[in-house]
Amino acid sequence: MSSTPAPLALVNVTLEYPDGDGTVRALDAVDLSVHGGQMVSLVGPSGSGKSSLLAVAATLIRPTHGLVLIDGTDATGLGDKDLAVLRREKVGLIFQQPNLLASLSAAEQLVIGDHLRGRPAKAARAKAAEMLDVVGLAPSADKRPHQLSGGQRQRVNIARALMGEPKVLLVDEPTAALDHERSESIVRLLRRITDEFRVATVMVTHDTEFVPLTDSVATMRDGRLAAPVPAAGTGDFPSLSAP
Repeated sequence: MSSTPAPLALVNVTLEYPDGDGTVRALDAVDLSVHGGQMVSLVGPSGSGKSSLLAVAATLIRPTHGLVLIDGTDATGLGDKDLAVLRREKVGLIFQQPNLLASLSAAEQLVIGDHLRGRPAKAARAKAAEMLDVVGLAPSADKRPHQLSGGQRQRVNIARALMGEPKVLLVDEPTAALDHERSESIVRLLRRITDEFRVATVMVTHDTEFVPLTDSVATMRDGRLAAPVPAAGTGDFPSLSAP
């Protein structure tokens, strides 16, 4: 692996929540490094800590202990304002539900978020057109959410996450609401984006059929993360041809 620092690194991360008179340990001494161009599947039973790990990696929740390094910056040492800037400029979030605004076109969904980054309107529109082309939706730029299929709405969601040219891409169950064909096309798209944009991608998924399209798979159980193992050829998952 390259000697360049990983865009995403969790170091001995522990996350505890108050629970009555005690605490619940959602994450227990988690270590994870994801390099640019690497795509990691995160699997595990419900309640194992997958969502907590994604939230901590996204800097949406501060860990109780440990370090969260985003492109070499220790996010745990930043104030809320600087943390918001880091997240906006370095982290792309793709949620299970696209949560698109009903009144906006596909292109406008992307442009509106770019105002927070200070990108001029003309440049934002050009960037939106570029990202919609990347996800295969250039012909649908003027369509509103109700005019798009579920898979197309998820593609808008992905394009929106790419607008800030993130170093880290965090994906939460992107195929949960899609049929098999659309699910595979979305995972293959994420694979291609990871390769072409050299982002560090973590994908939480229950769909183990598509895990071999990723580089490695890490399993969570009771807040602990097993060291990632190669996703292809482990014998645990069916093999798929390359995208």
